[in-house]
Amino acid sequence: MSSTPDNGVRAYIDTHRDAFLDDLAAWLRIPSVSADPERAGDVTRSAEWLAAELSATGFPVVEVWPTPGLPAVYAEWPSGDPDAPTVLVYGHHDVQPAAREDGWDSDPFEPVVRDGRMYARGAADDKGQVFFHTLGVRAHLAATGRTAPAVNLKLIVEGEEESGSPHFAALLRERADRLACDTAIVSDTGMWAKDTPTVCTGMRGLADCQVDLYGPDQDIHSGSFGGAVPNPATEAARLAAALHDEDRRVAVPGFYDGVTELTDRERELFAALPFDEAGWLRTAKSHAALGETGHTTLERIWARPTAEVNGIHGGYGGPGGKTIVPATAQLKLSFRLVAGQDTGKVQQAVRDWIAARLPAGIRHEVTFWGATRPCLTPLDHPALTALTRAMGRAFEREVLFTREGGSGPAADLQDVLGVPVLFLGISVPSDGWHSVNEKVELDLLLKGVETTAYLWSDLAENWRR
Repeated sequence: MSSTPDNGVRAYIDTHRDAFLDDLAAWLRIPSVSADPERAGDVTRSAEWLAAELSATGFPVVEVWPTPGLPAVYAEWPSGDPDAPTVLVYGHHDVQPAAREDGWDSDPFEPVVRDGRMYARGAADDKGQVFFHTLGVRAHLAATGRTAPAVNLKLIVEGEEESGSPHFAALLRERADRLACDTAIVSDTGMWAKDTPTVCTGMRGLADCQVDLYGPDQDIHSGSFGGAVPNPATEAARLAAALHDEDRRVAVPGFYDGVTELTDRERELFAALPFDEAGWLRTAKSHAALGETGHTTLERIWARPTAEVNGIHGGYGGPGGKTIVPATAQLKLSFRLVAGQDTGKVQQAVRDWIAARLPAGIRHEVTFWGATRPCLTPLDHPALTALTRAMGRAFEREVLFTREGGSGPAADLQDVLGVPVLFLGISVPSDGWHSVNEKVELDLLLKGVETTAYLWSDLAENWRR
């Protein structure tokens, strides 16, 4: 535990709470929608707003970094201690599209506070979770009497995460010397529940593709030719059906090569969570759980690789019948990957599997889009121990562990910078990321502030370089 006094941190946060929320609301009013070309100017304005705020917070180095797309913000505050660890905080300042007519109860870019919650696009994903670091470092300084953080603190706040981070890995490579650190902290995740604080320890990777199948040179009569020539729609269905074996394992040879298996300890940690499968199914709008034999639902969505048929298309789909052998068909597939899997090898294994299963007379093309690598934090890493300890102090209860089934740019931080990645998020599932009426729980937002106020001293005192 660090020497940062709890009372001093909480008193500072309480005194500055209203001004902090007013500033966050001002940032949320900027509609920094990266997916909309007409909002590019707003994304730039958002970057400039954050840069000014970070300068006002006290960061002596603040820069807006251009990319071939939309800008990122970089900030740096050296500790002054030559042995202090260097921590890089990642977040993003762009947001998903939103409009009142989508079903919002209020203007998504005019924040409102109701019942202890702030409603606005970006309140949780991700402006709120970026912004709590500004008050957190100020509370850390005020409570410790320091004039600089106990760690060398850096921030990189991306402007294209909601558009797939197309330029982020290249930005990391180009600026690797400036971004050099001992660990990276991603504040773009959530917790299990308001009364169950958790730390995420991993995210899955992603590889997705489109499979185009070509048979006859045009649609042909099924009576004259059906049963005597290959049908691309039939072959698409056969591929989809063959994707899994009877135990719901992915049937592509080599798919599981290198998979980091769950330890008994990790399975115990997952089992310790208060998981309500019936409630989870209601959220999923589904009627039964199903997946790889031998694993629980949480293990399947967090720690096991998967394959999904995202779409299957081919032939006639209009009213009534049309008796043809279609000329073309299409499959869209996605593969969620876990630690130990190599995205390039998985892509090649899928290509080889498809080629081996198709009959003569079916030409095909497989198009993979950009891949995201998986990311996993070692449970015994001292920086994770410090983060868990700081969060436990803020929430005054035991902190449990989760993973996330989705994918993001965290693996780029891990791979390009060569450092462990930690996850610090305070959002809860009801916050409605990417949905209408997105919100953030204000008491949890302030717990995020408090966590960072303790964390910097804890890291400096208990994890020396």
